[in-house]
Amino acid sequence: SQTGSIFGIGFFIPFMIVMLPVAYIVQEMTVRLGAVTHRGHAEMIWKRYGKFWGAFSLIDLVVANVLTLITEFIGITLGMQVFGVPPLVSSIAAVALIASIQLFLRYFAWEWISLSIALFNLIFVPLVFFVPHLHWGAVARAFTSWHIPGGVNTLFIYVVLANLGTTIAPWMLFFQQSSVVDKGLTVKDIKDGQIDTFIGSVFMVIVAIAIIIITGVTAYGYTKTPNLDIQTILSIISSKMGGFAMRLFALGLVEAGLIAAIAISASTSWAMGEAFGWPKSINLSPRQGWKFYLPGLISLLIAGGIVLIPNAPLGFLNLTVQVIATIFMPAAMMFLLLLLNDGEIMGVHVNKPWQNISSFTIIGFLIIMNGIYGLTVVFPHLLG
Repeated sequence: SQTGSIFGIGFFIPFMIVMLPVAYIVQEMTVRLGAVTHRGHAEMIWKRYGKFWGAFSLIDLVVANVLTLITEFIGITLGMQVFGVPPLVSSIAAVALIASIQLFLRYFAWEWISLSIALFNLIFVPLVFFVPHLHWGAVARAFTSWHIPGGVNTLFIYVVLANLGTTIAPWMLFFQQSSVVDKGLTVKDIKDGQIDTFIGSVFMVIVAIAIIIITGVTAYGYTKTPNLDIQTILSIISSKMGGFAMRLFALGLVEAGLIAAIAISASTSWAMGEAFGWPKSINLSPRQGWKFYLPGLISLLIAGGIVLIPNAPLGFLNLTVQVIATIFMPAAMMFLLLLLNDGEIMGVHVNKPWQNISSFTIIGFLIIMNGIYGLTVVFPHLLG
């Protein structure tokens, strides 16, 4: 939403198409690793590379997870404000709902409820066709021009990193591999897991493009900073598209926050359980698995509380958290690649050369973009 409002539709629509193979390549590796080893990501790192690197990756994950959860609660609380629900009430209700889903549903019910919630991501797609003054020719030209309003500057690098952080983040690696293990997938299920991951990546891109079109046409030009918050964007959508469209958009934000919070808190619980050898499964009852569920619940409470801080710069915080996730990602991917190229672990399912080349290209791009962003922090006028 913020991306479209800041940069319009020129660059980031084709950029999102590029994110499809990025998302698929990274997450497909976790499917193979989980199906072959029957071990979660944290457990593999801990046992293969020792306590130091295990602790390093776990701290990396937990910090990134709590920060990312904050952005999900931003979407939930601001979206619910449209329906007259105070942030305190919506934050508490969200924590209670997510906690109930984690604690009282076993794996397959938990998965189906989560997928049902995720289905509402598609609510953004039909909204595109109600955007006033939308010229599909301009959308098509975006793929040939890749136009960057204002050129390559510090803000542009910042927003690119934020979008990378929403596409691939450490929690996704830990979540997908652990869910593959908890579901009981084996080597014979790898092909289905790859198809599943590809379909998810396609829907991610479709929804992201829909949101960028909606906000890029309606809200672009109102600001050139990352401080345009979601409340302002919703207000602009209401004035341009009407109250009903605005409420549907807000509902989509709430849904997106809920499904991501379910996944992120689960990834924290799985990783902690794997690292410390606790019982670790969504199939555990609360009494049997209280140690497993506790880290995820604590992370929910922390994030749900932080968004209630008065006058917090939520718009700036939302993008910054995704940038931090991008900074953490190269280290997480290096562990993943080391494991995927370990013939002793993977056997015939080791990475193919094209997968390694693609993965190192992604890592290299992340490092370069992080480096450029770091330079712009030290030298603010480097790019203008």
